[in-house]
Amino acid sequence: MSEGIDIDRLGAWIGREEVATETVGADLARKYHATFDAPGEPPGPGEVVPRMIHFCLAQPAAPTGGLGPDGHPARGGFLPPVPLPRRMWAGGDVLFHGDLRVGDAATRTSRIEAVVLKEGRSGPLCFVTVGHRIAVDGALVVEERQDIVYRGPEAPGGSPEAAPPAEEGVHRRPMTAGPPLLFRYSALTFNGHRIHYDRPYAREVEAYPGLVVHGPLQAALLYRYAGELRGTPPKRFAFRGLSPLFDTDTFALHASEEGEALRLWTARRAGPVCMSAGAHWA
Repeated sequence: MSEGIDIDRLGAWIGREEVATETVGADLARKYHATFDAPGEPPGPGEVVPRMIHFCLAQPAAPTGGLGPDGHPARGGFLPPVPLPRRMWAGGDVLFHGDLRVGDAATRTSRIEAVVLKEGRSGPLCFVTVGHRIAVDGALVVEERQDIVYRGPEAPGGSPEAAPPAEEGVHRRPMTAGPPLLFRYSALTFNGHRIHYDRPYAREVEAYPGLVVHGPLQAALLYRYAGELRGTPPKRFAFRGLSPLFDTDTFALHASEEGEALRLWTARRAGPVCMSAGAHWA
């Protein structure tokens, strides 16, 4: 299945860098605050913005005419032209050295760290690792590893083997993620991937039963939950997508103590873990 993928050619993208700068605007802070139904007033000029808002900053802005049929930018720019049709954010690891504030000019330097080809149960999987460094006035604020996975059209929306139901966390918060939330988050992150807002495309082309809840959105919900449980936001947060979550699902945020850390996960009712995560404060 992977004979047609030239991994040596794709490996030539390793080391490629992209730099972009965006000011953390009061309008972005206001819309992010509203999207997550955050209490109180949104941050104003000079005030700290919520962590994980960096997913919304300095995102690529390909012309609409330059988008592929899935809504992503056409292949072969900063990211390698992996010849597999389905692209998903598989997970990541974020380390916070400080906080962004409204008015900061945040510069994000992105670098292709690795391109790895694997053979999965349903065909080839290509993993691309991207490192991001976000700085303000030369001072590093956020370090991030982003894992992207590409897979073939034969891979269905769900796992071919039924995963066991997730356990109940010591802490649990019921949730829903309907189309308005998914649309708003897509807009905030300038994410044109049609699986998050175009139901006919998600069902008829990519064979999902509903709209897919973004991986980074689930990560942000779990991160915020960790901060609420401990009273302060984590310094480091790692997450991994294990099973898709859909807008039609009733699900919950779960958390259990693990020493000084928190182990967190999302899971739909009577379903498997959708995203697992670990939050650390030390």
